[in-house]
Amino acid sequence: MSQHIISTRGFTREQWLKNRRGGIGGSDVAAILGMSPWRSPYQVWADKTGQLPVSDSGNEFTHWGDIMEPILANEFAATTGKKVYRQNKTYCHPKYDFLRANIDRDIAGEPGFLEIKTAMEYKSSEWAEDEIPAAYLLQVQHYMNVLDRPYCYFATLVGGHHFMVKKVERDQAVIDQVQGMLVDWWQKHIIAGEPPVIDGSDSTKQTLQMLYPDSEAKEVSLPPTFNQLLKKRTEAKEQIAGWQDQVSLVDNQLRAAMADNDTAHVGHYKITYKTTKRGNRVLRIKED
Repeated sequence: MSQHIISTRGFTREQWLKNRRGGIGGSDVAAILGMSPWRSPYQVWADKTGQLPVSDSGNEFTHWGDIMEPILANEFAATTGKKVYRQNKTYCHPKYDFLRANIDRDIAGEPGFLEIKTAMEYKSSEWAEDEIPAAYLLQVQHYMNVLDRPYCYFATLVGGHHFMVKKVERDQAVIDQVQGMLVDWWQKHIIAGEPPVIDGSDSTKQTLQMLYPDSEAKEVSLPPTFNQLLKKRTEAKEQIAGWQDQVSLVDNQLRAAMADNDTAHVGHYKITYKTTKRGNRVLRIKED
């Protein structure tokens, strides 16, 4: 079965973003599976069904990631001696045309490919030793499935100063399981048009704000099932308030016990009550 390839050479940024809507790309996988810290299944659905505007706003992290990509590709080549190059193509799975891959770089003379990432210093533990964030592992296993490749490399810059290269082998068990879930999701939510379940993520909240930016002076009757949901909401808010009272109680007891001291120790805990640069007194508790 031959593989369908879409050439993206000469695409404007808007054309490239519209092309991404035609299928499930690597950055969509973790989101669809509910494992992305950035996007929810509902947001992916709203985007793929054309309900959200094509946006290239991004953020400062994606902005600097784009700037660093060619620099890190060159560093990978210099470090490993491997020649890398852009493909300017969207690869489609030979059986499921909507499963797609846009790799960062291909590697000359071998079946592997390269993915390039940047991470802030506080994310360094996610890249320590053999660690790689789960969302990125799902991304490259998806790519290896679509391209039928045996392995890939990560070239990653952590904290703006620590460059690392890691190799990831193909995991057929993961590929088989994830492919089935993605195919089911696409057929149910994109082909059949059924929205995914609403979750409580900020991503879904932002999506709903974009879908319904203005409200009309109309009234709607909600189904009886919302009675139970509203009851749960009330109970949850009461529990939050109760726990917040407990936190405030302990904080006040700590402040009283510390008197005019700014640091205290008890067991494995270190408590500080100091003035920040903004002039606020802040209580901090760390477990040693």
